[in-house]
Amino acid sequence: MADTLRYRDDEPVDHPAVTVDSFLDQSNASAVRIEPGDDARELLPHLDRLALVEVNFPAFGDGRGYSSARILREAGYEGELRAVGDVLVDQLAYMRRCGFDAFEPDQRFDMEDVKSAFERWPEVYQKAADTRTSIWAKRHP
Repeated sequence: MADTLRYRDDEPVDHPAVTVDSFLDQSNASAVRIEPGDDARELLPHLDRLALVEVNFPAFGDGRGYSSARILREAGYEGELRAVGDVLVDQLAYMRRCGFDAFEPDQRFDMEDVKSAFERWPEVYQKAADTRTSIWAKRHP
């Protein structure tokens, strides 16, 4: 497993994440792992006790995790949101826009590629979870 890239200032969660079903059946877990097919909305009543949500991408072409991230961030989740699995460097900027602030890819990234991925598009066109100001808002304040 490659290293985790974190874009947060708090301490990383040091215990493993449990499945959504396990999380809903217990009261002491603070880390959960969403698999494709899980409904992130089931976690909404419990956001205050979640410190980490891992979203698994078993295949880079499976985009359901992007929706899970947006659902959680738009509902007010402020904890670590980590993309894990088959995460490609080309996806990082899009994942950040959806609210991911940590990445644990199956393969180690070249850090120059990561930097380039985040700098590639300095302007954005629509509002997203990353709260960047859209070019339209900059042009028409």
